[in-house]
Amino acid sequence: MDGVEVFRLADVAVKHTAADAGDVVSGAPTLGTTAVTELGDSGVEIGVWEMSVGAVRDVEIDEVFLVLEGSATITVDGSSVTVGAGDLVRLTVGTATTWEVTSPLRKLYIA
Repeated sequence: MDGVEVFRLADVAVKHTAADAGDVVSGAPTLGTTAVTELGDSGVEIGVWEMSVGAVRDVEIDEVFLVLEGSATITVDGSSVTVGAGDLVRLTVGTATTWEVTSPLRKLYIA
């Protein structure tokens, strides 16, 4: 149908690789990203990101994401928030985070 695209997120495969050893805080987490589409010529990408159980450090890009499944605790400067399925989260570029994934996490991101 012209003008309408449907993306079956349950069918989007995400290939995982080991997290960079310098970023790992605990465990042996794997992660991966699959781009699904872009918003016109804006450069805004929409995709699916996953991470297995474990903890990693990251420096964020400007992003909004919806947790589709799983759970994690995100820590910034000693303060933490736990997120799970149905939570919409906004990250600001340059924020140093630690992600502790307690149940394999799958999120839809817009960045």
